[in-house]
Amino acid sequence: MKEPSVNVLGGPLAPCSTNPLTGFFRNGCCDTGPADRGQHTVCALMTAEFLAFSKYLGNDLTTPHPEFGFKGLKPGDQWCLCAGRFLQAHEEGAAPQVRLAATHARTLEVVPLEVLKGYASDG
Repeated sequence: MKEPSVNVLGGPLAPCSTNPLTGFFRNGCCDTGPADRGQHTVCALMTAEFLAFSKYLGNDLTTPHPEFGFKGLKPGDQWCLCAGRFLQAHEEGAAPQVRLAATHARTLEVVPLEVLKGYASDG
């Protein structure tokens, strides 16, 4: 079950990416719901620095996994990140830019809006 598609600014949730196809529900949006325990709600623009940081922490987002239809991410791709991982990257100085219009409101349970605004790529 999916929660209402509302972004951190209170408007309708914009799509994050369909190429690569992202989101917990693989619908291109950072929608969430009770089954999304990782809270994949932050629409982020991948950077080499963040991808290396994530791999260092044990979540390799760059290696393709065709068996899951995953081509691997590269800098410039947009992807729905876990809110907790984004906050961790922020605290470590490795956070990527975010698209506020495509970042789900549930993110605000983990990451303050002012922190997100500091990485906003969409104003």
